[in-house]
Amino acid sequence: MEFATENLRWTREPGSFLIAPDKIEIVTKPRTDLWQRTYYHFQNDNAPVLQMEVAESFFSFVVKTDFTESHHRFDQCGVVMYLDSENWLKASVEYENEEFQHLGSVVTNNGYSDWATTEIPASVKSMWYRLSRREGDFRVECSQDGGRFRQMRICHLHNGNGPVRFGVYACSPEDSSFKAVFTRMALLPCQWQAHTGQAPDA
Repeated sequence: MEFATENLRWTREPGSFLIAPDKIEIVTKPRTDLWQRTYYHFQNDNAPVLQMEVAESFFSFVVKTDFTESHHRFDQCGVVMYLDSENWLKASVEYENEEFQHLGSVVTNNGYSDWATTEIPASVKSMWYRLSRREGDFRVECSQDGGRFRQMRICHLHNGNGPVRFGVYACSPEDSSFKAVFTRMALLPCQWQAHTGQAPDA
């Protein structure tokens, strides 16, 4: 397996972008987002998503994100696995204010999103992510140095068996725009090891 930018395909192309072998830049448009129904009772499905498709059941995807220019509430960029409008997952840092922002993940199954977050300082302007697949189960990790990754989430996608698409995204849900930069992208053998504790149920 190898990550190559020439294998990437857009779901909703942004107005401005750059794709090079070792770097991707996305300039967001205002009022772009991904969310389905839960709590807010709206469906937003217009964020640009850039992905490649693989059939492998076990792999890890690593990417470094830089969001130095994010400055408005909910500006965000990160890793994504977008299967269709009602089945996807994403992890990102969402700007909140000059004091803090939200490091979090959203998992959407059958048209309902959930959001898990923790607050981090607003001074953080880059983040690494590692998205791992073990068949229909997925793990998202983050790192500030690209060396030590911390688990953010383990989840299941109901439509996550068979070929999947994964990659990067960026959006600005309110009236703003910023440039998101993605580098150090790599497709690796699965870094999420099989569970060795309690045996599976029969």
